[in-house]
Amino acid sequence: MSLPLAQPDRIALITGASSGIGAELARELAERGQNVALVARSTDKLVDLAQELQGLGVRAEVLQTDLSNRSERAALPGRIDELGLWVSILVNNAGLSTMGRVHHADPDAEMNMIEVDVMAVADLCTRFLPTMVEKRSGAVLNVASTAAFQPIPGQAGYAASKSFVLSYTHALAGELRGTNVTATALCPGPVRTGFGDAAGISQQDAESALPRFMWEPAPAVARCGVDAMAAGRTVAIPGVANQVTAFFGDHIPRRLLMPLMASKHPGMRRD
Repeated sequence: MSLPLAQPDRIALITGASSGIGAELARELAERGQNVALVARSTDKLVDLAQELQGLGVRAEVLQTDLSNRSERAALPGRIDELGLWVSILVNNAGLSTMGRVHHADPDAEMNMIEVDVMAVADLCTRFLPTMVEKRSGAVLNVASTAAFQPIPGQAGYAASKSFVLSYTHALAGELRGTNVTATALCPGPVRTGFGDAAGISQQDAESALPRFMWEPAPAVARCGVDAMAAGRTVAIPGVANQVTAFFGDHIPRRLLMPLMASKHPGMRRD
């Protein structure tokens, strides 16, 4: 397997591209000659990144979109068509988390998280996969998390959302066999980005909850994801420590694991 060929009429669409893993995924794909469509709510950051990537000799389009808005998501294929392009690589990276116990949660914040982390992934796959299959060329990279491998008290909705992404991607991979289109789930462990701050957890609290050897830099995570997509692998977990953690999280009995995780998670201590 390999990435779909970079061609003038093809583009890789990356959601959540304004910072963190999303921006690094865009850089990694551009360095491999792929045109990129950068999708996020923050226009200024997208414009700066587009200018940087254009310096690599690729086409970089900015598509400001609120992925929690269903009508804005629905408009994306038409906006790509107007550019004379089709999406040969779809990267569903946009995501967010809430923090704390469900009975203390803001319902609007919880539903917004599920809209972005779950609904947007299924929505965009449903909209862009038909053209890939028709043209018999394409790849999907859905960014999940090692949180997908076990429930997490203090981040119940986030872990469940990422479990959906992982299961959904496995199913897509099975459906797409023989089409020359692949589906890959990238499952990072902890990464130093602004993700935790947005969820309401400080970097200090995050690092105290998770050992230093588990943390991976965003460029390495992006490289792992694109390499796995190029190889046609269904699951990619950056870092040996996170691979081991995911395995045990998936296999340790929940009655033993949940009390331990509840005692360690910053979202539980905060309440």
